[in-house]
Amino acid sequence: MKTTATLAVSLVIVAALAGPSPAARQTYSHQEYFEHYEGTSTCLECHQEEAEDFFHSQHYQWQGEAPNIVNSHGDKLGKLNTMNDFCTNPMPSWIGNAVNSDGKIIAQGCSKCHAGLGKKPSIEMTRDQLENIDCLICHASGYRRDLYQDEAGNWEWKPILWKNQAGLDSVSKRIGMPERTMCLRCHSGAGGGPNFKRGDIEYALNECDADFDVHMAAEGNDMACADCHGGADHRMRGRGTDLSGTDNPDDPLLCTSCHDERPHGQPVLDGHTERLYCTVCHITEFAKADSTDMVRDWSTPKHHEEANKYSATITFGSNVKPVLAWFNGRSRIARLGEKIEYDDEGRIPVMVPQGDRKDKQAKLHAFKVHRAVLPVLQHEQWMIPLAVDEFFIDGDIEKAVIEGAAAAYGIHHPAYEWKSAIRYMGIFHEVRPASEALQCLDCHTDGGRVDWKALGYKEDPLLKEFR
Repeated sequence: MKTTATLAVSLVIVAALAGPSPAARQTYSHQEYFEHYEGTSTCLECHQEEAEDFFHSQHYQWQGEAPNIVNSHGDKLGKLNTMNDFCTNPMPSWIGNAVNSDGKIIAQGCSKCHAGLGKKPSIEMTRDQLENIDCLICHASGYRRDLYQDEAGNWEWKPILWKNQAGLDSVSKRIGMPERTMCLRCHSGAGGGPNFKRGDIEYALNECDADFDVHMAAEGNDMACADCHGGADHRMRGRGTDLSGTDNPDDPLLCTSCHDERPHGQPVLDGHTERLYCTVCHITEFAKADSTDMVRDWSTPKHHEEANKYSATITFGSNVKPVLAWFNGRSRIARLGEKIEYDDEGRIPVMVPQGDRKDKQAKLHAFKVHRAVLPVLQHEQWMIPLAVDEFFIDGDIEKAVIEGAAAAYGIHHPAYEWKSAIRYMGIFHEVRPASEALQCLDCHTDGGRVDWKALGYKEDPLLKEFR
């Protein structure tokens, strides 16, 4: 005679063998819409209009309207035609497997984080360009891709299941709105490694507690990136301070998009909001899980024995306190092919916020200040992008400069020099709960975290009142 316990165990085993109940099986919106996924053409059968919208977006074009760049001259600007102080520019390093002497792939080009299948975006919208859009990279849960080369030697991003039609069909039907993990795999990995570039967009945001980020914490607001950044017609909201182009110049993303302009209920705190942006007090540190790149010296190659690859010499920081600076919503950029206007300390201002204490439109914002050493054409005083993928293999920085100058300017024998550079990067993520925000004496005390003279004050304005 079976005991109650034995019967219970038997029922569990039978249920496990039978698999999940129909109610427990996850369903997806597109699982009945098509039989076989045959690339982006399958999506275009129903979503031609959405593809055309996306084609014109910054996520595809990597450039856009730049009304907030004071020296844009009305041009569209973005990753493709500007310079940064991390991997510099995609032109010399768009696509292809960079393989070290151990036969290991150590880089695959900037297109790895482009929402396309390998072709560079063009201004003209064609069927070929629309079919180059990789819809699944943002919309299919569990989708993965890798780089493959055809018989003619052309590189293309393909689903890793491209030879497994049944598996590909299954993944391609898992369509939904972009989840945090989909956004983070590019935006957290930018610059060469986890949290190297942004500092405040860490992989940890995918699963974090409220003290790490009150907005994205699962037990808190459990917000996806698109809850704030999602706009209409594939136009993302927000540009921070160091992005040149914007998809939504008339619909900026601000804290006051959700929160009141005077949210504290205490006059002494609400009075601060007139000249102080929310993030200054509510983001006390960044790079809390993964360290972030604070200084990148391209003039000094460094070999990493374990990975068997080269990089610039990078200085990292953890639990970094943001730097405060005035920002009125506009920025100035050092542009490719234009003579550099060095700052008072002789540095290239790669991207700097505009505004000062006297500017009534400016507020103090929180920044990551990134420093770098970059190559510059001696005669023209133009910045030179680098062919970084080949450099990762052999560490030949001179060759990387020469190939970058050829790609950007058609100059094959450049005379160049190394110059210091500075970039201000807005910090907007990793917001802590109100109870953990900065207190008065964090800033208003001798030796506090604010450099008052750098902000245009003779001294701390609060301490002045008590002297």
